[in-house]
Amino acid sequence: MSIRKFIGTKRFYKTLLGVMIPILIQNAITNFVSLLDNVMVGRVGTEQMSGVSIVNQLLFVFYLCIFGAISGAGLFSAQFFGKRDHEGVRHTFRFKWYISLLLLGGATALLIAAGEPLIGLYLHEGGETGDLALTLHYAKQYLAISLIGLLPYTVTQVYAGTLREIGHTVPPMAAGIVGVVTNLVFNTLLIFGLCGFPALGVEGAAIATVIARFTECAIVVIWTHTHRQQCEFIRGVYRSGYVPLTLVKKITVTGSPLMLNEALWAAGQAMLLQCYSVRGIAVVSAMNISNTITNTFSVLFLSVGSTIAILLGHELGAGRVREARDSARKMIAFSLFMGLLGAALIAAAAPFFPMIYNTTDEVRTLAVQMTLISAAAAPVHAYLNASYFTLRSGGKTLITFLFDAGFVWCVNVPLAFLLSRFTPAPATLILLAAQAAELLKVALGTLLVARGTWAVDLTEVEDAV
Repeated sequence: MSIRKFIGTKRFYKTLLGVMIPILIQNAITNFVSLLDNVMVGRVGTEQMSGVSIVNQLLFVFYLCIFGAISGAGLFSAQFFGKRDHEGVRHTFRFKWYISLLLLGGATALLIAAGEPLIGLYLHEGGETGDLALTLHYAKQYLAISLIGLLPYTVTQVYAGTLREIGHTVPPMAAGIVGVVTNLVFNTLLIFGLCGFPALGVEGAAIATVIARFTECAIVVIWTHTHRQQCEFIRGVYRSGYVPLTLVKKITVTGSPLMLNEALWAAGQAMLLQCYSVRGIAVVSAMNISNTITNTFSVLFLSVGSTIAILLGHELGAGRVREARDSARKMIAFSLFMGLLGAALIAAAAPFFPMIYNTTDEVRTLAVQMTLISAAAAPVHAYLNASYFTLRSGGKTLITFLFDAGFVWCVNVPLAFLLSRFTPAPATLILLAAQAAELLKVALGTLLVARGTWAVDLTEVEDAV
């Protein structure tokens, strides 16, 4: 196959970057401020950093459940918009509300009832670092306040997801920028007690995040309702709660594997961290530092995945199946290039970033080693992320479920569990083994994308709405 088939025209990249850059900017700013947030808490102490890290890992499962639920309906939103069917977008928007509020209620109840036992799963003796009781104390403080921010987060995702699916990526980006700046300002004031504010430490970090969540939510909601000409779907959307039963069935059948995939994948990541944590609380702190710097640069290729979902959805909805397959091949190649760039940046930062934290040499050494492993895995993750969103764009959610969450629970988690419980392997070796296993997915992803059976117009059945 000629290399030209993997390279697009100037017009192709102009369209790609036009959608990707606002998403990239929003994600980059969000991750950069998360980096600063993490460093600020890390400057307070190791136990505080570990407590916040554990809670954020639990909340991450909820965030991805919301993402999966909204994305399942979003597959239809993007294709309805491709057909200029605003009523169809309106129905999917309502569906998002119902499923998101259901998840919000369930997650809040679970975290209130079982928050402490869940946190305790990550607290193990080992190494020379960390006070387990103190870590639990800070984690409980952070969780209690963070629960308040789940509602505005959920509302933001319902609105922002729909805006992106209909091509308005800038407003969510702008709201995200304001939100993260708000978070940064209040973090500075409330963690360290500057300008007359009390020094609240971990509680201050949680309060700042909640304030930022409400700020971002308000901006997205207000913009949408004051720009009805650009957002046709919002006209009369709350005059009725009606969603056609045929569409509910289609979204449920297509979207349930996607939501389940995101939930199980996130739970799998939480389980992997639990396996690493068996080697001691120092590993949790080191993973937190490593993930922070890795996530900061991973936005380069993760943003390509979100872009693929939008652009391929538009092409498939407009009936351009052949063009979608050609675009997918070129966008996957572009994602791989961005993964190589991200890997170089992560590796360059690895020796220096852990030195910023107020922690032990044991944690810093582990963090450097883990970050270098993540850098080596970045191109693989870039390729897999693009392949995943390609398969998902045509509604092949059962395949993506097996490809993504299925692989984590059938390969990654059992491998890490066995190595952590039945061998003396250090955490770094367990992490390396789990990352190396991802190479098996590369071959599978290549085969599934090349087959082209994912390229389907989900809205072509007349009773879809």
